[in-house]
Amino acid sequence: MPEKPKISDAERQLFRDKLKDVRPLEQKHHYQAPRPKIKPIPRQRIADERQVLDEMFSDDFRPEDVETGEELLFSRAGLQTRLMRQLRRGQLSIRAELDLHGYTVLEARQAMTEFLHDSLRHGDRCVRIVHGKGFGSKQKLPVLKNKVNAWLQQRDEVLAFCSARPVDGGTGALYVLLKRL
Repeated sequence: MPEKPKISDAERQLFRDKLKDVRPLEQKHHYQAPRPKIKPIPRQRIADERQVLDEMFSDDFRPEDVETGEELLFSRAGLQTRLMRQLRRGQLSIRAELDLHGYTVLEARQAMTEFLHDSLRHGDRCVRIVHGKGFGSKQKLPVLKNKVNAWLQQRDEVLAFCSARPVDGGTGALYVLLKRL
């Protein structure tokens, strides 16, 4: 370890002479930089809402209930006939679309939950959900078509749905009419 350089008495005196008029600053206030305010994230509320939305669907279905080419049709009691006719004819403006091709049942359920939630939040009245016809499934049965059919009927905010016109996906897609919030 190198030795510290020795300071002579003359250097010490010179240092003291230069600092003789120096006084310590008075400490009136202790300054602390303000912390940036971070908006709290309601993680538990978000998790609770997601769980409620997930639990709104049940998975009870029988594949034989709906065949690949069958049209789906559902409407709540009291829905105007004229509005249902417009939906079936594809005359209502489609505001959003969800394509479930390639999704597993769990992925489709989550995606549809989020899609409907977002559509309602944005005030979308009519949306399209493409579920496919089941040709890609192992049993060549429309698994997602059956699930989506059951799930949508369980949602209070879904007023009606029907298979789309051939140009919009036919029996592999649905027009869905949502309540106004």
